[in-house]
Amino acid sequence: MKVARDFCFRQGLFLLGAAFICACTAQPEGNDYPVLPARFAEEVPGEPLVALDVFIAETDFYVRYRLGTEILHAGGEWANRIHLAEIAEGKPQAGPYILPLQYHQAEPWSNLPMNPIVVKVLGSEDWEVLRARIFDSVIPKSGNAGVVLHFYVDDYFLYFDEAGHFQSTVLDEKPADYSISASFSFAELFKSGFPLLEEFLTEKGIQDRRIVFNTADTGAYSLPFLYVNLDLPLAVFARNEPERPKHDSSRTVSILQTAGHFTQSHSTALVLRPISSVYRLLFVAKGAVEETARPDWLTALESTPIGPVRDGAGMDLMEWEAQLNDLTGRRPTKGTIEYLVGGEEFFTRFIDAVSSASESINLRTYIFDNDDYAERIGELLKRKSNEGVDVKMLFDGFGTIVSTIEEQQSLPEGWNGVSSVRAFLEERSNIDVRQTPNPWFTGDHVKTIVIDRQTAFTGGMNIAREYRYDWHDVMMEVHGPVVDVLQDEFWKAWSHAGIFGDYGYLFRRAMPIPNDAADVGYPIRVLFTRVDDPEIFYAQRAAIRNAKRYIYVENAYFTDDAMLYELVRARRRGVDVRVIVPLVTDRGPITRNNALAANVMLEHGIRVFVYPGMSHVKAAVFDGWACLGSANWDKWSLAINKELNLATSHREAVEDLLQQVFEPDFSHSAELTEPFPERWSDFLLEFMGDYIF
Repeated sequence: MKVARDFCFRQGLFLLGAAFICACTAQPEGNDYPVLPARFAEEVPGEPLVALDVFIAETDFYVRYRLGTEILHAGGEWANRIHLAEIAEGKPQAGPYILPLQYHQAEPWSNLPMNPIVVKVLGSEDWEVLRARIFDSVIPKSGNAGVVLHFYVDDYFLYFDEAGHFQSTVLDEKPADYSISASFSFAELFKSGFPLLEEFLTEKGIQDRRIVFNTADTGAYSLPFLYVNLDLPLAVFARNEPERPKHDSSRTVSILQTAGHFTQSHSTALVLRPISSVYRLLFVAKGAVEETARPDWLTALESTPIGPVRDGAGMDLMEWEAQLNDLTGRRPTKGTIEYLVGGEEFFTRFIDAVSSASESINLRTYIFDNDDYAERIGELLKRKSNEGVDVKMLFDGFGTIVSTIEEQQSLPEGWNGVSSVRAFLEERSNIDVRQTPNPWFTGDHVKTIVIDRQTAFTGGMNIAREYRYDWHDVMMEVHGPVVDVLQDEFWKAWSHAGIFGDYGYLFRRAMPIPNDAADVGYPIRVLFTRVDDPEIFYAQRAAIRNAKRYIYVENAYFTDDAMLYELVRARRRGVDVRVIVPLVTDRGPITRNNALAANVMLEHGIRVFVYPGMSHVKAAVFDGWACLGSANWDKWSLAINKELNLATSHREAVEDLLQQVFEPDFSHSAELTEPFPERWSDFLLEFMGDYIF
């Protein structure tokens, strides 16, 4: 029975503090803190579930509860849903735990063991008093501001309304006129939560160490019961999950959509876009010819020794910026950059900005997936469009359609996504959606969001659950005149994807760049990969050739031989070259290509760091010049697809990138000291990858 006693879900003290803030309850009469339950967009509030008895057995838990006048029995498994080994080691990633109520029945349990652990049950009024003690020091009382609590896979917005009453909702339901003053994780809330629980129980004269609180939380995905064990200590919620809506998500339908999109991209799309389609075909063919004719450059370097890394100053950044003016044919614009590292940080800020939008939202992305998280973002955008905000969405056809066929491992059990993302976004909304065609399998890999023509986001993240929960990535929030440039790029891409195709694009290109954003900031350069101008490649290749002191690169897909050759040359002339690659990617063949590239770099003196998991970051710093955005270091991003990076030599912006991305990622990664094992099939994949990756 030791395992049963330790069911108490040893997930760590931090969850307890969060638990006090997160569950949202209906307030009893006479309390100073009236409360509305936290609701999802589709929720319908109802009567709360009131636990009467709670029992814990070796593998299952049991709850007898009252719903209105009915007495019902619920429960579920816990043993297969909790990582006991991680809990025993005290790992912070163990949890937070939310166990679903897997059934509800009128009949008493037939499998309740003879001697289960009996847990003391406290009412929602006790929960309200305890929770209210914490809020005064956490949530602003004025200024139309609130805080975000990152809880499990949901982000909650907590605030006091104009009447001084506490309110809570999921972040994507945040009131438009409220701003986020702070974000909290479980660890940050623990210090205030756990001591208050001990104090509260002492005042009540309660000596039990295992307790269940009734929270009175109602609605879909409500959290009506909170179990706490003070001896471990730990906490776990029981969730009342509704039956999910059934979507038409046949894999056959998705495959037919892909075939239809391919046909359309090479039929009517060619008629509407004859110039760009022919250009793309020529450049795809040109790349294949160059790849076939390219000599083995690295072999020629092997006869020269690898020298030590030399000290000294880096390249002259003023001269370098002047060189970039000549290379791109234009001067930089101005603006400010704030780095948003990780899905939690970016999507919190993104949802805040979207929910506060008053005029327009222009979203351009490679993938808008059909998973649970993307669907919630879609519902938020649909709601904003129905509130009168002009919402325009442009996504790559193949990128989005193919993503609906693939299944992510971290999806909720039984998730059934929509077959057509476009149909889902247009249904019951005023969103204007366009889909980029893909002649010759080329694509629009740019990710930008412009809100009210004042705030923009760009970087590597698509709208999908892996970017929020599973992968490491970075986005940028920008302000100033650079926003006007990103807005203009959106309009050109939007026009090109419309019924006028190339003609609409040429008309839009002839129009002046808008001048709506505030004139603030420092020099920022917008770089592109376009059909006829791979300037992201040219600029970074020139930066490698000019670098004298250091080059740091982090990229998920490292398959371009020309860039690999330039890095090897830089290292051989004494530049400190360090590269971060992920341990695994979302594409097995590219993972093997990365391994071969890592072996080559290691052989030629480049320090290679292997990120533990999937890093989707696409960033580089060359002697104080930073360049990052959507472009991978592969053939498609550097020569064929549409891409957008931002670059700057501004000292503070570059230092922020080093401190927020490169320094932590170097420390979290393992430096490669021995080459990865190689197989003959890897070289075949690498040869093929020169043409298709």
